[in-house]
Amino acid sequence: MTTEASSTVGGANDIVLSFIKALNDEDFAAARNTAVDDLKFIGVLGERDNAETYFTDMRKMKLKYDIKRVFSDGDDVCVFYDIDMGRATIFSCGWYHVVDGKVNSIRVIFDPRPLL
Repeated sequence: MTTEASSTVGGANDIVLSFIKALNDEDFAAARNTAVDDLKFIGVLGERDNAETYFTDMRKMKLKYDIKRVFSDGDDVCVFYDIDMGRATIFSCGWYHVVDGKVNSIRVIFDPRPLL
């Protein structure tokens, strides 16, 4: 894993990496502790408007993230990763926004064709 921070080292970058590591470890309680209650997720295949819905889905999907590159700018962190979605591994980009030390929003983009 390689990281680059344009304006902060640590901070939002560390929070997002801890969040992703907890998801990879299936430690959903630890991941949940790094997210706000009204977590907003926007993805190619759907949206979630709160942390409970997001983590309910994550427990079912058990996605695995292989981080390729991380860029951060203040409270915004961009992560390029391969996501193992079970039936396909897809190169994706996630844009995480951190507020008051917790993940506030996530926007993920990828080509969904291998899943369709």
